[in-house]
Amino acid sequence: MNVEVTPLPGIGTRQDFVSRSGRRIGVITYRDGHFDLIVSKPDDPDSCVASIPLTVEESGALANLLGAPHLVAQLEEAHREVTGVTTRQLPLAPRSPFDGRTLGDTALRTRTAVSVVAVVRGGTVHPSPRPDFALSGGDMLVTVGTADGLARAVDVLEHG
Repeated sequence: MNVEVTPLPGIGTRQDFVSRSGRRIGVITYRDGHFDLIVSKPDDPDSCVASIPLTVEESGALANLLGAPHLVAQLEEAHREVTGVTTRQLPLAPRSPFDGRTLGDTALRTRTAVSVVAVVRGGTVHPSPRPDFALSGGDMLVTVGTADGLARAVDVLEHG
């Protein structure tokens, strides 16, 4: 995938690419830290046909939505031959009892036999998080376990 990075003097940068369907999709990162998700004309990246302003939090949530499924797909491929092992992404809601607490506080491994193999936050993957890893509402926990254990893990993250 060819991602073009264009400096926008006094504004920030534009990063975009042309999708397989021919759409030019990108992000403008402003110097003050906010973002715009943009769609431009395929033949003219300066002709924006749609722009969606995003806060830092919104861009992080979008990055999680786009990044976590890719990571889960890679893990599922790696575990394809292992019967009974499932990989799943579990969101941590902003009002979860564990928002602002550590991964160890969840006791997921002990309570459900589910392992958290990564946490995706703001588009950044934190692999193999330790028990002292601080969780935050909006995090996406990438987990591995049995189907029953994963169902119990959802309940733990939602209700404590």
